[in-house]
Amino acid sequence: MAEYLIYFNQQWVGDHTEEWFLGRVEPSMAVVNEMKAAGVWVFGGGLEEDGPVYSADATSGEVLVTDGPYVETKEHLGGFCVVDVPDDETAKMWAGKVAVGCGWPQEVRRLGPVPDIG
Repeated sequence: MAEYLIYFNQQWVGDHTEEWFLGRVEPSMAVVNEMKAAGVWVFGGGLEEDGPVYSADATSGEVLVTDGPYVETKEHLGGFCVVDVPDDETAKMWAGKVAVGCGWPQEVRRLGPVPDIG
């Protein structure tokens, strides 16, 4: 089994009415519940769009924590989930279900293995 990150950038969501967003709650939560029932759900959630953002940088040898994103960009992560599935095809299948449930595009990437440091 391998873990995969399924995620979207906030800008991919598009402009919709509050009613439209409320209509996405049930189908998107149905997919989450389906993943949990299948035993593939690890963790996930949506990020607060207007919440605080902090950056931690230790490249100078000391940790510097600042307000705001590390990189100034027009796109930012909107939400994600991690699934533990046997292969790429299964991960793509779940990403497709999440895309249908949410109503906007998703990307899926395999997480690298945890280093074995003994």
